[in-house]
Amino acid sequence: MPCYLTQTASFLPGVPVDNDSIQLFLGALDGEEAVREKILTMNGIVRRHYAQDERQRPTHDVYRLGAEAVGRLGSAAGCGGATYLSAGTTFAPLAAPGYASLLHARLAEAGLLRQPVEISSHAGICSSAAAALAAAVRAVASGDHASALCVGAEHSSEVLKSSVIQPVDDRADHANLRNSRWFMSVFLRFMLSDGAGAFLLQDRPREDGLSLRVDWTHSLSLADRAPLCMKLESRNSLLSQDVSVLSEHLFPCVDVFLEDAFRRRSDSVDDYRMVLPHMSSFFFRRKMERAIAKRCADPQAPTPYWTNLATAGNTGAASIFVMLDEYLHTQPVEPGDRLLLFVPESGQFNFVLISLTAVSS
Repeated sequence: MPCYLTQTASFLPGVPVDNDSIQLFLGALDGEEAVREKILTMNGIVRRHYAQDERQRPTHDVYRLGAEAVGRLGSAAGCGGATYLSAGTTFAPLAAPGYASLLHARLAEAGLLRQPVEISSHAGICSSAAAALAAAVRAVASGDHASALCVGAEHSSEVLKSSVIQPVDDRADHANLRNSRWFMSVFLRFMLSDGAGAFLLQDRPREDGLSLRVDWTHSLSLADRAPLCMKLESRNSLLSQDVSVLSEHLFPCVDVFLEDAFRRRSDSVDDYRMVLPHMSSFFFRRKMERAIAKRCADPQAPTPYWTNLATAGNTGAASIFVMLDEYLHTQPVEPGDRLLLFVPESGQFNFVLISLTAVSS
């Protein structure tokens, strides 16, 4: 049975925050000025959003962020008809119940989803919400559900603000600061931000306008061949990423994943109008371009890609939702156009692809 993505929405909290204003919202840590400018130059992000005021008080929690995105889908009736809810995030203030369970309660309180539904909560790093999307697609495509909601949300500021984060200070133990545990946590304060997105999936296209038919999904973990790279410690909520592991393993694993996906699906990147990749930083831009070009008939004229990383920020698990919603609202899309959503995760190298084709009613 076919599955269609019929509505998208996103929510970026607060005002856009430029590079000079980050520490107004996240506070300052001793010694981070030494790395701040280099990190910001490297990642290419010029604006982001925080669910945080200038006194480091949350304006939204991750559950409300998700509910705000759902509320912007534009069809309360459509959302109300959903019988399946899947959701993913990196950090939630409660380890249990799962994110989708508490989100369901918030949606009910807001009058958006007032009936019992099947739920599926997904944890992880950047691919958690993409995995939730793949699960929602399968719930509809199997015929078990005619309508499903999928939500991705991220509230990274809650664990990165100076009043909470307690990085291990081992700077004196490392000649190269990038190898210190201190750097592995502190640099993320200039990389990550907050936001949420929501998709409505149905077993038929919408009656007016464009829908996106889901052609296939492909997920693969390569944790069997790479060490742990990025983690969120439950005992202290300390988020860190080993950049040396990232540099060594990310794109070799990307190559394995993409080769496996297009071989199994008998598909080609050449058949797509646009690739929408989750990128944590423009530092990886050239490597991403090469990974795409390698799978095109003419590597000198590869399928283009589009990202809003510079202006929406790196919203982690929510980024592919935020990205696709902005793309559909700002870029021309015609029936027959194919879009490829690509979400690599550096936790221990898990990857998700979603193949979409625009169709008219």
